[in-house]
Amino acid sequence: MTDKDPMQYARRQVLRVLAAGAATSAMPAVLRAAQVPSTGMQALLLGTQGGPNFNLVRGETASVVIIDKRLYMVDCGYGALAALVRANLNYRDVGQVFLTHLHDDHVADVVSLMGHQWTGGRVAQTTIYGPAGTRRLVAAAIAYNQVNEQIRLVDEARSARVADLFKAQEIAATTAPKVIFTDAELTVRAIENSHYPAESKQRTPQRSVALRFDARGRSIVFSGDTAYSANLVNLARGADVLVCEAMHVAATRVSFDERVKAGAYADNPEGIWAHIVGTHTPLDVAGRMAREAGVRTLVLNHIIPGGWEPTLDDEFYRREAAREFAGEIIVGRDGLAF
Repeated sequence: MTDKDPMQYARRQVLRVLAAGAATSAMPAVLRAAQVPSTGMQALLLGTQGGPNFNLVRGETASVVIIDKRLYMVDCGYGALAALVRANLNYRDVGQVFLTHLHDDHVADVVSLMGHQWTGGRVAQTTIYGPAGTRRLVAAAIAYNQVNEQIRLVDEARSARVADLFKAQEIAATTAPKVIFTDAELTVRAIENSHYPAESKQRTPQRSVALRFDARGRSIVFSGDTAYSANLVNLARGADVLVCEAMHVAATRVSFDERVKAGAYADNPEGIWAHIVGTHTPLDVAGRMAREAGVRTLVLNHIIPGGWEPTLDDEFYRREAAREFAGEIIVGRDGLAF
């Protein structure tokens, strides 16, 4: 491996994976059961794949912050519900879901979580926090689940209604950290990140945010999907952990080209590539933001290309972030608790 020609190295690595059939046959590692602490705050990565890149190696983006037995979801991509179960966490205990933005790889399991909470007998309200569009998303998920509700209200003599159990709370995308949630121990702040370009925001109300969780003297920041963001650096200032998305650009281009050859992104491949490379965080930029924010630990998440593991090992992703950040760097895996 050399730094001089990362594209050539990445291509060799990806082709080696393809030759071994790993791209289609690899199965995810078994999730470790979360060791919920009696004190303090813990986070668990449920899905660590950057998208759009659905595969069997990593689940789509989702995490959970744990304080005692209280569960606070951060994003809810496909596989999140099953990941909670594998981690011995009760999905009925999720009372708040925080969405960084509304791309499907971050929200696909919202409808499943809501449906199974209702079917499983949760009666306390669950609130889904997110940027503009979250009310529409939750309303659509409620409508989807009302077919199941109609049957069970008759057959099982239930009284709780889906529409009463779930609430959407839209949060502003601000340029300074803003408190969006508090309870007895936890404070959650949000700030707009740089996932959506200025020209896109002129044509759509959609926004994207980063989130900071502070409780019991600890702090964890989730970048969401973003390019370099001074706002995110501000939000993460002095935090214990920055969970930041991370992309190896050369390897991502190789995997992208292979997917296009197989028929993906047929409507406009280069338009999709421009979004991927222009609105996500290269590994060295993740390290730069961690350094500028003065965090203790950088956890790489939303890994791109990610799905080509195991040949693209942790060191493959860690080495470029380490060029900019001298602190602890952890490459996220599904089931990683910290």
